[in-house]
Amino acid sequence: METAVIRELTSSDLWGLMELYTQLHNNPVPEDSEQLHKLWDTVMSDRNHHIIGAEVDGRIVSSCVCIIVPNLTHGQRPYALIENVVTHEDHRGRGLATACLDYAKKLAACENCYKMMLMTGSKQESTLNFYRRAGYNSEDKTAFIQWL
Repeated sequence: METAVIRELTSSDLWGLMELYTQLHNNPVPEDSEQLHKLWDTVMSDRNHHIIGAEVDGRIVSSCVCIIVPNLTHGQRPYALIENVVTHEDHRGRGLATACLDYAKKLAACENCYKMMLMTGSKQESTLNFYRRAGYNSEDKTAFIQWL
């Protein structure tokens, strides 16, 4: 793995993350607006919303989101949702996304979560195998999505 700092992103990382997100579903970089900054402030102030990033040479090149969801079942233990797993195409295959997911797992364990869940829209066997190697399985549950 290349030398990277794995950390939770901070308010100063907005534009680095937005640049990385262009690699995710071909998202365009959003307009610099008051609405965007309000949304970013909301995310940054939510103690259950964690954006984990891998920084290489001062640039965010891999990331995932980990949301801790309070829960009234399973002994009132929360669970974690993982979303927006992405690595810049120039840095793939180097263990950065795995390091971000490992950080999220440690965070979820510290929060006493009983499980972590993620979904992927990818049908590529390499992507599915990546998640399997990271410890996730597709056998225990069936995911359904309703787009709004």
